[in-house]
Amino acid sequence: MTDRIKSMAARWTVAVPVLAVVLLALTWGRDLPGVVVGVVTLVLAGAVLAAVHHAEVVAHRVGEPFGSLVLAVAVTVIEVALIVTLMLDGGDKSATLARDTVFAAVMITCNGIVGLSLLVGSLRHKTAVFNSEGTGAALATVTTLATLSLVLPTFTTSKPGPEFSTVQLTFAAVASLSLYGLFVATQTVRHRDYFLPVAKQGEPSRPEEDHAEAPSTRTAMISAGLLLLALIGVVGLAKGVSPTIESGVEAAGLGHGVVGVIIALLVLLPETIAAGRAARRNHVQTSMNLALGSAMASIGLTIPAVALASLWLPGPLVLGLGSTHMVLLALTVVVSALTVVPGRATPLQGGVHLVLLAAYLELAINP
Repeated sequence: MTDRIKSMAARWTVAVPVLAVVLLALTWGRDLPGVVVGVVTLVLAGAVLAAVHHAEVVAHRVGEPFGSLVLAVAVTVIEVALIVTLMLDGGDKSATLARDTVFAAVMITCNGIVGLSLLVGSLRHKTAVFNSEGTGAALATVTTLATLSLVLPTFTTSKPGPEFSTVQLTFAAVASLSLYGLFVATQTVRHRDYFLPVAKQGEPSRPEEDHAEAPSTRTAMISAGLLLLALIGVVGLAKGVSPTIESGVEAAGLGHGVVGVIIALLVLLPETIAAGRAARRNHVQTSMNLALGSAMASIGLTIPAVALASLWLPGPLVLGLGSTHMVLLALTVVVSALTVVPGRATPLQGGVHLVLLAAYLELAINP
């Protein structure tokens, strides 16, 4: 019976990414009626779950911390494509879409995914344990990237409004790429041990503690291809239903920034599920790698890509945050630092981060 269930699960995770891409090809560029939107939404949810499964297969094969990079980079690359596509279609009202989506990604990862992981890990294993050296380095990089890309444009004077001049935008793009590349080199080469799951005593977990046998290279390659299909399906189908989302947001009297929140929630759902599963296995460090790595990739890759796309985008590119969001970002950085320093957390820390996310979402709906 167990083998049969595993066989059915394997077939399902293969069929759904293919179905998502086929459905994307059939619906691309068309106005979708309500029934079709419902079907697309169901397939979209299935593609998210399939993406999580295949990302975990690849991660298990390559090991940490490389596994955490697989999903973070893949999702962010597709996220960039979605942002640029929507900005091309949206006109002046999409000038803040990149800022809104990137900031939403930062808040969701640093508060939502981190908070959920700490809560799950500490409730299941009494204390959530992680490496403060690696996690602290990741947090410092995220904080620097967020400040350079999202806070400084509000205070610069070269252009009116919260925008960078061309020279400033070029510097921000180069700095973002440089910091992200330096962090990846640190995480995967020079100080890899800082980003490995740790045991209760604070020592890196040994490979023999993971009882499941690593998948073969062939299986991992197939999962990598299906992961790419699933992510393409997720973002493509999300774009297909985005007009319905935008019209629903406008009909509800909400600000256009809510669209960026919804995009970030959809795109980051695979990482959220993967981080929660890692926390259940007492691999909270893997969850932290996913959360902060996703925030870092979202800024470090999105800002340079959007900066390059701004050469042909018709409208302005507004990156500077407002005062309310800057307060939330500052509070997130302070709370995250206090969470990371001890290298262990209780349900309290997880709850604090989740409340910060709830505050952000509430203020996005009722500014």
